[in-house]
Amino acid sequence: MNKPMIIAHRGAKGMAPENTLASFQLGLSQGCEGIELDVQLTADEEIVVCHDMTLDRTTNGHGLIVEKTLTEIKTYDAGYWFGDEFKGEKIPTLDEVFDLVSENIMINVEVKHAYEGRMELKLIELLRRRNRLNQVIISSFDHKCIRRLKQMEPEARIGLLYQANLLDPVAYARSFDVEVYSLHPYYQLLDAEDVRKAKENNLYVYPYTANEEKDLLKLTEAGVSGIITDFPARLVSLLG
Repeated sequence: MNKPMIIAHRGAKGMAPENTLASFQLGLSQGCEGIELDVQLTADEEIVVCHDMTLDRTTNGHGLIVEKTLTEIKTYDAGYWFGDEFKGEKIPTLDEVFDLVSENIMINVEVKHAYEGRMELKLIELLRRRNRLNQVIISSFDHKCIRRLKQMEPEARIGLLYQANLLDPVAYARSFDVEVYSLHPYYQLLDAEDVRKAKENNLYVYPYTANEEKDLLKLTEAGVSGIITDFPARLVSLLG
């Protein structure tokens, strides 16, 4: 049986507050082999891990992350809303995630917003400094952004996020003038033929975000390279 990489979506998002160190640690303890996370830029141009551009949904703070310094952001609680045991969790920096997660674990960094190109510069700078270019996949729905990232740093691995039922995903990836490493389709818009063709063309396939047993099994049978899931322990159990 094909054994896809188990990728914890924003950590073990189904069982801990998303995009926190607690969530990433839980995913690791459950046996994940990769972690997916989202990045934003602060007013003082630090890269922090948060899905939204605002603090409102996942912390007790309010307003745009890009309008607040890292020091301000660290005053907010990013775990209380999920449960009392997570009170006091903070929005982590990407640097802090690298401190927690060993280099043998793949990290999928999703760029939510380019911030007029500032995110690209800061992210490449950080990946070079931490020597993580070969352990990180940078994905985005903004395909112009990740193309620019690849042009800036040829060693960077880029992945195409998409929620469209593309006629030929491989042909689309090959239309880029830079090398695309992986495809990240919405899991319901993926079939075994897409996966077969992608793998024949040396493209990895990491669908998002599948949680139900029937979907996890279907994707496994299709031969995907990895599965992004909110419940990594569930996928570990199925594959085991």
